[in-house]
Amino acid sequence: MPLYRCAVLEGLTTEAQRAQIAKEVVRIHCGVTSAPPSFVHAFFQELPGPKLPEGNAAFVLGTIRWGRTEEQRAKIASELTESVAHIIGRDPAEVAVVTAEIPSKWNMEGGALLPEPGEEDEWLARHVA
Repeated sequence: MPLYRCAVLEGLTTEAQRAQIAKEVVRIHCGVTSAPPSFVHAFFQELPGPKLPEGNAAFVLGTIRWGRTEEQRAKIASELTESVAHIIGRDPAEVAVVTAEIPSKWNMEGGALLPEPGEEDEWLARHVA
């Protein structure tokens, strides 16, 4: 369910860098939330400078399941900022990361609505082999 939209300046990244960023998105999100890696999705857009927030080389918008703590959201944002900046060779001040929470009942994985926070173990036992 977590979906990360990674927008970067046109021509700034290589396919290898985008693959590395996607791996970091999965690693960071799963490390913070314990979500199964197969649930984490990342996609990329290359945009001309005027389409990104002013002063940014990269912008990451992560839609994540509602119920994460403020500390979890902050950790995801700070770790992604540092990681993306390192991979693209830019200052962290040029990377914006935002998370937006989406209610569980708005999302499905494998044809089943996602569980509410605290009900993950039972849900995973029923739906993930």
